[in-house]
Amino acid sequence: MSKIAFIGLGVMGYPMAGHLQKGGHDISVYNRTKSKAEKWVKEFQGTLAKTPSAGASGADYVFSCVGNDSDLRSVLLGKNGAIEGMQPGSVLVDNTTASATLAVELHKIAKDRGIGFIDAPVSGGQAGAENGILTVMCGGDTDIFEKAEPVLNCFARQVTLIGPPGSGQLTKMVNQICIAGLVQGLAEGMNFGMKAGLDMEKVIATISKGAAGSWQMENRAKTMCKDEYDFGFAVDWMRKDLGIALQEAHKNGARLPVAALVDQFYAAVQSRGGERWDTSSLMHLLKND
Repeated sequence: MSKIAFIGLGVMGYPMAGHLQKGGHDISVYNRTKSKAEKWVKEFQGTLAKTPSAGASGADYVFSCVGNDSDLRSVLLGKNGAIEGMQPGSVLVDNTTASATLAVELHKIAKDRGIGFIDAPVSGGQAGAENGILTVMCGGDTDIFEKAEPVLNCFARQVTLIGPPGSGQLTKMVNQICIAGLVQGLAEGMNFGMKAGLDMEKVIATISKGAAGSWQMENRAKTMCKDEYDFGFAVDWMRKDLGIALQEAHKNGARLPVAALVDQFYAAVQSRGGERWDTSSLMHLLKND
């Protein structure tokens, strides 16, 4: 059993921390909105930390899963930040989807203090977090990854060290770029089928077993046809993630014409009040224009 601090109890972090507790670890949680942390403690029987630093004190591992680079800097590096309370030999695992630049910076800061660091963004959405079947893409040093991997397995079905610090975040960018184009193609296909008067349940059941099959088709096609989007991975989050990828592409020279276009489609969804709709809401633009 390890002593673990978990910082950030959003729709992903809340169940992820729960799986760590169920895995037999001793969990201390911190959340900016205290009531959310109190609810978690009541449900999972862990302990509540007043600050990230207090939670990290004496912990073997510190996990963070917050909104963006700014939030991450605040809870890790700000006043009463987690790194301030961490002991040499402990490991910081960041599950936030953030920039690769910040991951490299955090690795250096942690290493200078004798602390291990792994950037470990996740994929699988809220359902994946709740069911403990996330995919975790990691960047960092091999020895540190080997220490963290058994703990990460508490809420994951795939945990992979991709490469050096920042590689996890870069891989998450690849993930989001692929999803963006796929969801737009799926939306266009579903809308076309509906316009053609096809039985879409039969269409989905058939083509999902062929070359067009995907996680998105299996899990979102039916709800897209029903114009249902009040669940899942929010458009606001997807635009944040695509923004990170587009910024990185500007640095490395990669061309992302489709991702940039889909990002603007998501901006249109936001303008219709769909900021918290699932990413499959690209269908709404096609059905309601």
